[in-house]
Amino acid sequence: MLWAARGCFLLWLLPSILRARASPETRPSSPLCQQSPTKVSCKGVGLRKFPKELGQGIKYLELSNNFIQNLSGSNMPGFGQLEYLDVCFNQLEAVSATALAQLPRLRSLLLASNHLDRNYLANGEAFHLLRNIEVLDLSVNNLESHMASWYISSLTSLRVLDLSGNTMTKLLAGTFQNSPRLRQLDLSNNYIMEIQEGAFEPLEELEVLNLALNSLHCISGFSLTQLRVLNLSYNALELFSSDEGAEPYLLRVLDLSHNRLLSFPELPRAHDLTHLNLSNNLISSLLPGSPHPREFVLLYKEMQRFNRTVRSVAALTRVADLDLSNNRLELFPFSFFHSLGSLHRLSLARNCLQEVARESVSNGTELSVRSLDLHSNALRVLPRWFLDSLPHLESMDLGSNSLQPCEGQESYQGEDLRRDSGNTCTTFYNVPRLKHLSLSKNGISRLQPHAFNRTPLLSLDLSGNRDLSMATGALGGLELSLQELSLRDNQMDEGQAALPCLVTLRVLDLSGNHLSLLPTGLSCSPLESLDIRNNSLQSLGAARSWSHSLRAVSVAGNPWSCCSLGWLDTLRAAGVAVPDLRQARCVFQEHGRNISAMISGTPGWICPQPEGTASLAVLVALISLSLLCASAFCLLRKGQKAPGCEGLGNNRVGISQLHPKGERPAEERPPDSITKV
Repeated sequence: MLWAARGCFLLWLLPSILRARASPETRPSSPLCQQSPTKVSCKGVGLRKFPKELGQGIKYLELSNNFIQNLSGSNMPGFGQLEYLDVCFNQLEAVSATALAQLPRLRSLLLASNHLDRNYLANGEAFHLLRNIEVLDLSVNNLESHMASWYISSLTSLRVLDLSGNTMTKLLAGTFQNSPRLRQLDLSNNYIMEIQEGAFEPLEELEVLNLALNSLHCISGFSLTQLRVLNLSYNALELFSSDEGAEPYLLRVLDLSHNRLLSFPELPRAHDLTHLNLSNNLISSLLPGSPHPREFVLLYKEMQRFNRTVRSVAALTRVADLDLSNNRLELFPFSFFHSLGSLHRLSLARNCLQEVARESVSNGTELSVRSLDLHSNALRVLPRWFLDSLPHLESMDLGSNSLQPCEGQESYQGEDLRRDSGNTCTTFYNVPRLKHLSLSKNGISRLQPHAFNRTPLLSLDLSGNRDLSMATGALGGLELSLQELSLRDNQMDEGQAALPCLVTLRVLDLSGNHLSLLPTGLSCSPLESLDIRNNSLQSLGAARSWSHSLRAVSVAGNPWSCCSLGWLDTLRAAGVAVPDLRQARCVFQEHGRNISAMISGTPGWICPQPEGTASLAVLVALISLSLLCASAFCLLRKGQKAPGCEGLGNNRVGISQLHPKGERPAEERPPDSITKV
């Protein structure tokens, strides 16, 4: 959706303490403003009147987000050089002629979000003095159709006009008769139901027109040949037809999305259209001569003569981006698209597609499509000839369908590799330019060996295929190309996830499975991002092999062993981010029960001591006991000194409980760091 540029932005006002320092009528305004020699910004400083004493020579003045109610001549001395004035988001309701008479060089006037519906007659009279104004923003002022017409009735130099967000219900025939130089017009977000004949005729230089978010039901006789961009989205259009005149149309972008179109729009033959958005309509067929749905009732005479597809296809030779998503198409009409020689991006997502219709197209016919979106349809199989007809295809989204990949071949065997594999599966091997493929939520139960052989995929999405089993060699052929792989929410165990050595894999999503061990083939992958949330992992033994490349890992939702967290130390030492560590928990045993604790607050005493530590404690105890015996023997000598007894009488030696290095006794640990489950 394209919108005319607007210079007003809603900003928070300064704290109320600034507004309460002094009465706005008596305090100087300039200290609260940001000022340079030619530019002053008093945005959101609590002004109630036009600021004074700002100096001479100012060309740019911003007063948005204040409480100004009127512009009067007595408050505006010394602004003869002003070219840009922004009074958006105030409480403006009165503009005097004497004030505007002091602004002879004003080119841009932004008055959005005020109360200009009040006093509109006097205000409009004052606007007659704005002979040089080129940019005018009157959006969100509660203006009705006749009010808007009066405000611009004498603005002959106007180039950009924003009337969006008002209460206009129709466009009157003479609204723009004195604004022939207008190039950008925004009428979006009104209640326009009618455009009177000739309303746009004076606008011979108009290039961008936004009529989105209105209540238009029919556009017939469209004849704005000079338009480059037309936005009619979010209306109630059931018909769009154009006049076939001698002049070529310059239209490049047409947005008819979110309407009620029942068939393909009637477009002029000669135009430069490159982007066409027909998403979120009721289009059920694109084939020539196809009937309308039974429930369709002809409401307009123009519909009875509507020459649907034959004329429209001839006019789409330059279209590069076509969006037909969220309609009611049941058939992929190959013959409709094969004449669109410039088509690069095609979306037919969220339709009712069940099959591809080849019709009378001869063998060898190719489409220029590079990105194809067919997700959320009812496709069960794509014939091999369909993929062969897309030699430039780089990205394809087939998620939320019912496609089953065929088994591939390990080595190239000429034409045998490209043969059709019946009507039960789809071949994804040997698609030479395909780089991104999504097969998520297709109900794939088993991925056959070499399913993507000789297809140089960079990213592959196999998520949401419950109980998916990947045969040995299922990803064969992707070892040197695959960089991103998603196996999310497949409920796979380690026996179902056989991965080869993917030497370029950087991003891997294994979340939402039942893995107790990670696939062994991952040890040679230079992973940078790893998601293993919500599995059955107790330890991450392969952490060391990724520590040199890994940047982030998500680990929550696993029953990690509290006594085997060395992998976490390895990751921390390597600077790997663990963003969900606070949500991660580990498990240990106490009195025969499994107890869960937060990993970030796990006490060290819950784990049994290593055997070496126990032997050392016994040795220290024996040495201490020997020293005590020797000390007692010396004391019994009744003061006689025996060799080796010097100094022992004055030393105290006792046995103390030893704790592993860095650990404290259990009773010193906070009791709430452990949660029993």
